[in-house]
Amino acid sequence: MMTTTNIALILAIIGGINWGSIGLFQFDIVAWIFGGQDSVISRIIYTLVGIAAIWCISLLFRDDEESRKKSEKSENGDDTF
Repeated sequence: MMTTTNIALILAIIGGINWGSIGLFQFDIVAWIFGGQDSVISRIIYTLVGIAAIWCISLLFRDDEESRKKSEKSENGDDTF
């Protein structure tokens, strides 16, 4: 699960950088690299970035669950790292 989360974060960062370049410079990096917004590869990249962003929404709620589990382990004396 950690690998999926890391990939999602990397793709979301790529999307954020691309949107920043569009907003600041009116320059679409993904379209430039892969041959325009209508190319199949560009559309796949845009789709993957969108799915990654949706996956990252779960990170907003997951941190509380992981913190709670860790605090329960330390309360029980399970501090083996």
